[in-house]
Amino acid sequence: MTVLMEDQDKRAGLLSGGQVSRRQVLKTGLIGAAGLTVLPAVLAACNTASTSASPSSGASTSAATGVSGKVTFGSNLSDAVPKKALADVVAAFQTANPGVTVTVNTVDHTTFQNQISSYLSATPEDVISWFSGFRMRAFVAQGFFTPIDDVWAGPMGALYTDAYKTACTADDGKLYMVPFDTYAWAVYYRPSVWSAKGYAIPKTLDDFKTLAAKMKTDGLVPIGLGDKDGWPAMGHFDIINLRENGYQFHVDLMAGKNKWTDPKVVQVFTVWKSLLPFYQTGAAGRIWQDASAGLLAKTTGMMLQPQVAETFAGSKDPADLADLDFFPWPNHGTQWDAENALDAPIDGYMLTSKSPNLAADTAAAKAFLAFLGTGAAQLIYAKAEVADIAPAKDADASQYTALQKKQVAIIANAKKLTQFMDRDTNPNFAGANGMQGFLIDFLANPDQDLTAYLAKIQKFWDSLGS
Repeated sequence: MTVLMEDQDKRAGLLSGGQVSRRQVLKTGLIGAAGLTVLPAVLAACNTASTSASPSSGASTSAATGVSGKVTFGSNLSDAVPKKALADVVAAFQTANPGVTVTVNTVDHTTFQNQISSYLSATPEDVISWFSGFRMRAFVAQGFFTPIDDVWAGPMGALYTDAYKTACTADDGKLYMVPFDTYAWAVYYRPSVWSAKGYAIPKTLDDFKTLAAKMKTDGLVPIGLGDKDGWPAMGHFDIINLRENGYQFHVDLMAGKNKWTDPKVVQVFTVWKSLLPFYQTGAAGRIWQDASAGLLAKTTGMMLQPQVAETFAGSKDPADLADLDFFPWPNHGTQWDAENALDAPIDGYMLTSKSPNLAADTAAAKAFLAFLGTGAAQLIYAKAEVADIAPAKDADASQYTALQKKQVAIIANAKKLTQFMDRDTNPNFAGANGMQGFLIDFLANPDQDLTAYLAKIQKFWDSLGS
């Protein structure tokens, strides 16, 4: 799911400086309050203690732009694998553009998101990593980002479908983001374990429950989950709501057009409750990486989490990554199954408006953004970050792993795509005091009165005046 390029031991400087906060108004368009609709054919900070990425001799290069200057780059890719992958991308840009110095500041993913508002309103880096959908539009509306229509007017713009262009367009009709990577939320498993135990991929929810029950009997944790950071459980809610109630109900719920007290939402939590006996216990005290370690160790049977491949790629045994596969969440027997809807968030990069460096080096920052929007740059990243795929049309799909090729296929097969709850709704509603906390409470207390529980959620939404 993703996480600027500074070492994590420098977080203290960020927090003590009080500079940085993450999460906030979607209207209409292809990217709705909660999602991106695509046809199958469309597929697809802080200035304290920053470090410079040095060009590496093995990095790929792109055509030099001839520009010079300094670019400051704020990244939330703090996990080891994506952090190193992004360093390779920066090194490639600097190799091709020796006149530009890129200084990268990496901040822990959750810290970055939780402090994004104060960060953007203070002295942010020139370019930062961020998300499409509601969160992009909300901060654009507050004047925190600079439009980059001129970047899209160059060769880079031809590399994207209209769907991606719409995803990067704010309510004022201007373009603000360069897409960089995307990934599908699907159920991961180890084929060798399943083959040895005679398991088959479930096609329906009943099949899924029967399989989970068998796994439990066999001594496995059927469904792994680590929700300490608050967001992983959101993906579980999203897919159950999409299967039970369909895309339009889901996006309208995220936008506040539908009520959390609606019987359809009660049904979502009722279905989810029926699955919780098969979930890994103690999810609130475990990060997703620790939960995926159970899948790697063959003690967990399956896991709905898009970054699982990161854990397997980090294994000392390359056979582990080869023994990883996934399948889409099963059908629920509703009319909405045909949508094949799923969360497939788009991550990208944006030009801030309050960076003290930007006035002198805008051309260098835009050249860097244009580079990030190329398939060549995105493939440098995707080769290392095997959980993601590149959105640019010129990305050489032959370079993908089998899992990445399968992600391309599952996204192309979906008639509806959503951006993921913590990006698709009011950031204050999605945060630690909102849905993150509410979902942790549900996981810990599934037998509570759902009517009263959902009334609390609706009351919180109403209190925000969204």
